[in-house]
Amino acid sequence: MSQVTNKPPLQLALRGDSLLTSPRFNKGAGFPANERTAFGLIGRLPYRTNTLDEQCERAYEQLTSRDSAIRKNTFLQSLKDQNWTLYYSLLARHLKELVPVIYTPTEAEAIANYSHLFRRSEGLYLTFPSQERMEEDFLEQTEGRDIDLFVCTDSEAILGIGDQGVGISTAKSVMYTLVGGLDPSRSVSVVLDVGTNNEELLNDPLYVGWPSKRIRGEEYDNFIDKFVQLVRKCHPHSLLHFEDFGVTNAHRLLDRYRESHAAFNDDIQGTGAVTLACILAAIGISSRSSKSGQGKRLSDQRYVILGAGSAGMGIAVQLRDAMVADDGVSRAEANQRFWLVDRQGLLFDSGTALLSQTDSAERREFIRPESEYWEELVVGGREKTIGLLEVVKRVKPTVLIGCSTAAGAFTEDVVKAMAAALQAEDPGARPIITPLSNPSRLVEATPENIMRWTKGRALVATGSPFDSVHLEVDGKKKEIAECNNALIYPGLGFGAILSQSRQMTDTMLIAGARRLAALSPAITLARRAEEKGEEYEYNGEALLPDFGEAPEVNFEVAAAVAEQAVKEGVAQVDWAVGLGSEQLTNVVRERGHERIWLPRYADYVYDKDGLRG
Repeated sequence: MSQVTNKPPLQLALRGDSLLTSPRFNKGAGFPANERTAFGLIGRLPYRTNTLDEQCERAYEQLTSRDSAIRKNTFLQSLKDQNWTLYYSLLARHLKELVPVIYTPTEAEAIANYSHLFRRSEGLYLTFPSQERMEEDFLEQTEGRDIDLFVCTDSEAILGIGDQGVGISTAKSVMYTLVGGLDPSRSVSVVLDVGTNNEELLNDPLYVGWPSKRIRGEEYDNFIDKFVQLVRKCHPHSLLHFEDFGVTNAHRLLDRYRESHAAFNDDIQGTGAVTLACILAAIGISSRSSKSGQGKRLSDQRYVILGAGSAGMGIAVQLRDAMVADDGVSRAEANQRFWLVDRQGLLFDSGTALLSQTDSAERREFIRPESEYWEELVVGGREKTIGLLEVVKRVKPTVLIGCSTAAGAFTEDVVKAMAAALQAEDPGARPIITPLSNPSRLVEATPENIMRWTKGRALVATGSPFDSVHLEVDGKKKEIAECNNALIYPGLGFGAILSQSRQMTDTMLIAGARRLAALSPAITLARRAEEKGEEYEYNGEALLPDFGEAPEVNFEVAAAVAEQAVKEGVAQVDWAVGLGSEQLTNVVRERGHERIWLPRYADYVYDKDGLRG
């Protein structure tokens, strides 16, 4: 990686300590002699200039001396506070190793200890008791800046740890830069502090957030709306990313704002889009293996989803919408391809699983009618409780998806029942099983167990990274795809930003998922074999690209999303006007490459009227 870019020098007004303490512009020992002289740094730095390669080597050596993931996370956060270019360059060189340290699963631990690890503020903190000055605080940090992305959270539903009150979503912004190519100076992480119901935090004297119970109802809605309207007014072309909102607010807020702004919820749409890509790839492989049973279309499948929270509903909605768009089936018909199972069992009318969320329109669409269920399950006149195993036996799903955080819920009985039913229909059938809960300790079943129980026939992807599985039964190595949102959401966002889309539409999400599915190693090999006129045999290739390829993959996703935005008329860029299809493809890619931010040092010249931060 080159130490400098070929772009014109940046004109900076910062000098001395002000430059060395600016993480955006600091180069540390990387400042060359001419810049040390021009910016008053000679006496502030040791003699020798280091290349970015040398700085990364030193930083990696320091990092690896830390003996735990959380200590490594803290070190990297400190590095980010000092030098953005070095931070991102180090991460890019060790992508697969360090993403789990800065993102899932370690980031959850860092957020859980946010108040005790707190050293330096980062981002924008908007607090309910100070809402009368929200616009002033907002403009203080954003006025005069070109901002492409706002990542906002109220921290009610941090994955695996729940309500954390104040826990800023910097990891999401980092991933937009690291694998999406977004300039970090053009993004803002926002905490919407509306209190917490976490008693441990409320009783912690070191808690840095507002120590009050969570605000609900109209007061909550007005506070959130005030922030959203500031974003819309001041940065109308930005992407508004909702992160870690609770189940009672996540869908509701997305539905409220998605028609008027490019709004996106990764827990719902990112999870849904990456799972759609995975299922599309799996169907592409299973349909080549089976003779008749599984079919080639999304709407040919039977889906059982364990977990009907934000992620589960996001997956169901995304798959349903893709069926409507791709297969031409009605929305009602597509809904009937799903069976959702929650903690209290199958969701069906009069069932107990419905009672907890009667306000969820999304859930109501997928509820099964009571009339189709089985009288023998009524015990003593009580309401039916229909568990996962019973659903699998009756439905005979072709696709089993887990987003329940119920470790071990895909038992041997469940998996064997699914596999046996499919093979009875078609000896070539391959069950598609995606236990997506993370971290790995919460996974519904390990890939090794799933493969063993299905004698290697299952097509598997997981929400956390797992090693490949070697089976004696067929002697093949099965690569386990990581169905990680970070393979797609930075690209979805970058595509919307690149096209300056007024909305993040369903068809833009589907376009991104289709492009990701087309990059599947398994599908790529199948396509090559067919182009040569050869018969393809699945040998355990991964359903999704390796995470080490995430930057290249997300660029492809972004290009597909931006193209779709232009085609359906929601883009607001003049460079796309009047272009034919082939021209559009080329121009989108050119514009995308121009916008990508890379962690390389720019050349600087001093100008008292230049950039200051």
